[in-house]
Amino acid sequence: MEIKGLIETSFVDWPGRVCAVIFLGGCNFRCPFCHNHELVLRPQEIPGRRPDQVLARLRPYTDWLDGVVVSGGEPCLDPELPQLCRALKKLGLPVKIDTNGSRPRVLEELLGEELLEAVSMDLKAPLGEPLLHRQLAGVAADLGALERSIDLLLAAGLEREFRTTVVPGLLTGEHLAVMARRVKGADRYKINSFRPLTCLDESFTNLPALSEEDRKKFQELVDSLI
Repeated sequence: MEIKGLIETSFVDWPGRVCAVIFLGGCNFRCPFCHNHELVLRPQEIPGRRPDQVLARLRPYTDWLDGVVVSGGEPCLDPELPQLCRALKKLGLPVKIDTNGSRPRVLEELLGEELLEAVSMDLKAPLGEPLLHRQLAGVAADLGALERSIDLLLAAGLEREFRTTVVPGLLTGEHLAVMARRVKGADRYKINSFRPLTCLDESFTNLPALSEEDRKKFQELVDSLI
């Protein structure tokens, strides 16, 4: 395992907590609006650090950090993710992972060992619309695997957040309502704004941004349904 990035202090990546953020490289999705596409497409070109180096860096701050977020890329692709989570837990640091939900078996292992206190899972589009999902995920994802991950999280006794980046003209309020009903019972469903900056698919830089007014309307909609 190589850790491709570390934010030592974040106030936004785990709501209500001061956390560090660890970034792992590589992803099996190619979301056209992705802003971390260097981690997705060329992780080998990003200098990495060994987990023991990052753990040593975090050790002095365990008294005031409320947790660590493991993000990416897609962290569930790394076979050493459980080992990293065990090491963080041994330091006394609660762990949250950010995932696209494509690896339910990994989630099941992490949940079974009680290595996680929270999970944030991205929802790209309604799973009943495979063509739209493929457009927004950039690949033909295993939708059954995504369904299993949603079910695992909804049944788990931990903090569960779902997230969607809304690209105007591609996702509508009706789409969001379908997704919100699918994850009813989650702790949060966060609507993120699409910003046409440094997108993986350069054609997306010509699309309009989601206005804050529209984001708030969509957020109120999903809040009323979960």
